[in-house]
Amino acid sequence: MLKLIAIAVLTTMFVIPSSALGQTRRRSTTKKPSTSSATATAQRAAQVRTQGATRVAEQIKLLTRFTYLLGSINSGIAAADEDIRRNKATPEQVQTNQQSKARVRSSIQTFREGLDKLEIDFRATPELQPYYIKLAGSAAGAATAEEQAAGNQFDAAGRTLLNVINRLTDVLLAMR
Repeated sequence: MLKLIAIAVLTTMFVIPSSALGQTRRRSTTKKPSTSSATATAQRAAQVRTQGATRVAEQIKLLTRFTYLLGSINSGIAAADEDIRRNKATPEQVQTNQQSKARVRSSIQTFREGLDKLEIDFRATPELQPYYIKLAGSAAGAATAEEQAAGNQFDAAGRTLLNVINRLTDVLLAMR
């Protein structure tokens, strides 16, 4: 009889899964915070500041390239204006000169619009607001250059754009 009981117990142990016989414990998962909110906020602020600095740097690059090219364009415009004043210019030269002036005016207007948007974005973004004070006035400087170009004062417009570039560079330095 003991043999039968031993065989029954052994058979039962092999038939019933071992997990059913073992001690059971409920496992619960607890949520671990992935990062603290302060760290996430600091990372977001750094990312927004980097993006803002990148946009300022892009404006500096574009304005610098334009100002460099404006020097030779202005020389060509001045020479053509002189030829027109002396009645030595052909109708094609007059037309080309007018197109050059229109392109310069259009380019300066595009820069002003870009700087307006940049100022608005800096003013509206909490992470960039500390730098807005240094940026403010850049669009106004570009607007002054736009007015000067409208009055055919392209050299003065270029000098005004250099002041805008200086202001943007100061913003970029403050953001590092």
